[in-house]
Amino acid sequence: MKAVNIPAELSEYHSVIRLPVQWGDQDAFGHVNNTVYFRWFESARIAYFQHTGIEGPLSAVGLGPILASIKCDYRRQITYPDVVLVGARVTRVGNSSLSMRHGLYSERLGVIAAEGDSVIVAFDYEANVSKRIPEEVRTILASWDSRA
Repeated sequence: MKAVNIPAELSEYHSVIRLPVQWGDQDAFGHVNNTVYFRWFESARIAYFQHTGIEGPLSAVGLGPILASIKCDYRRQITYPDVVLVGARVTRVGNSSLSMRHGLYSERLGVIAAEGDSVIVAFDYEANVSKRIPEEVRTILASWDSRA
């Protein structure tokens, strides 16, 4: 992945990805449709999991992440052409879930255009139940994001 120059507004995020806005991301009102923001948050969340390396320890015990909830606060409209920088960080680690914060920065506007929160659950897809987040994953998250 190409190195990303992080603006000060995203400095609290240790995992940031850069995504171009696509023409097809816009809706009939001429701005990026609200559902696209959730896709961008998902891409940042998956990149965070890859950057931290927690996917291996989770899958080693038969677990995977599942999204339990997500919200977005839209601050500014984004339009084509633009490039967005999307940050993800863990803010809380519970028994079987973790909370994440997302920041979405518009390069064209030079501001945070949206912020979001999500809850991810450690999930056993075979048994169809949530499970405790393994200690190895907790240790990785604590070293990666001190707020976790």
